Amino acid sequence: MSMPLRVSIRQAARGGSSDSVPEQQAFLDLTGARIILGGSRTHGLVAPVVPTERALFAPRGACVACDGSLWVADTGHHRVLGWPGFPEEDDAPAAILIGQPSFNHEGRNAGRDPGSASLNVPTGIAPCGNGLALADAWNHRVLIWREPPRVSNCPADIVLGQEGFDVGERNRGRDGPSADTLFWPFGVLWDGAHLWVADTGNRRVLMWEGVPSRCGQPADLVLGQQSFACRDENGGAAPSTASMRWPHGVARLGERLCVADAGNNRIMVWNAMPRENGMACDAILGQRTCKAVDHNQGDYWPHSGSLNMPYAVAALGDLLLVADTANSRVLAWRADSIRGQGATACALAGQPDWSSKGENRWHRPARDSLCWPYGIATGGKRVIIADAGNNRVLIWDPAAGALA
Repeated sequence: MSMPLRVSIRQAARGGSSDSVPEQQAFLDLTGARIILGGSRTHGLVAPVVPTERALFAPRGACVACDGSLWVADTGHHRVLGWPGFPEEDDAPAAILIGQPSFNHEGRNAGRDPGSASLNVPTGIAPCGNGLALADAWNHRVLIWREPPRVSNCPADIVLGQEGFDVGERNRGRDGPSADTLFWPFGVLWDGAHLWVADTGNRRVLMWEGVPSRCGQPADLVLGQQSFACRDENGGAAPSTASMRWPHGVARLGERLCVADAGNNRIMVWNAMPRENGMACDAILGQRTCKAVDHNQGDYWPHSGSLNMPYAVAALGDLLLVADTANSRVLAWRADSIRGQGATACALAGQPDWSSKGENRWHRPARDSLCWPYGIATGGKRVIIADAGNNRVLIWDPAAGALA
């Protein structure tokens, strides 16, 4: 078993510098995750991922609702699990189940046709108004509960992307997209006034003003495409500050909007709320120019300014957290450093230095290691990481002074 990694803020310099600053400025608690759900018992060894109230299979999203309940999109088991609050021990059993008839059952849509409480590859999950929003990716829809479910298989109140709950075709079976269709939506965000959806298969991000009030309601704004009728990769042209290839996660960092454009290996940042369709972003992280798209900027090894399929973003105080998924690490940028193109990160978690990328640092999983983290969220001052490759969710405290 590997020893715990001393995760600390490191000098932001290209070329994989590992010079560290004093340990009290660490990004996440040095002892590792406070709580591990789903994967602490097997220690990462090959084991069947049979569904139970404790087991997870490639979870890709997690969030804390407004009532303090914790929710996990247990993607591989096609279900969502809920806890009434933050668990106090590893492998705490879930109390609420959405998407399957029992905790030991699995299968897309529970082996039936789509319904108001069935799921097919659920991914992003987020608080939405007083309730929850869930990206039900392979049903090509977003489900909304006006209040967090309090009983298992509570039906959703609203569906977006489809006319009703009993259908699940991409773009509603049409030849192309429109303002009321979805194709593999993977990420959702409620920012207090708008619902944002990463409509990944249509290579765009959609926005609704306020909490949608009716099924099939069309979006009010689109980013990544010049109109609701387009879905071309990078808008059908060379990559630019307005185009997207595989948008997956969305976050608000103060007034800024941030989108994880995983297919272009970058994060797009708008300094203020976009008000026009297809509006160009103001800053890019992960690439030196808006036309560059290569993994790790064309190198095999990463550094403090590069990204490899970043699937998720979240805000923690004035830090922008990025799940740098294929590099099996999490990076952080201070808000005041994000401008122009190619700013370097100030903080690192999951790897010993900027130039490392091994899954679990090429060892068995530890409380502070990562393997393909697909989702990241914050709840209060805690960081919640959907550590998909390890079949677990990590609930991690920031280090003392990290948010000062």
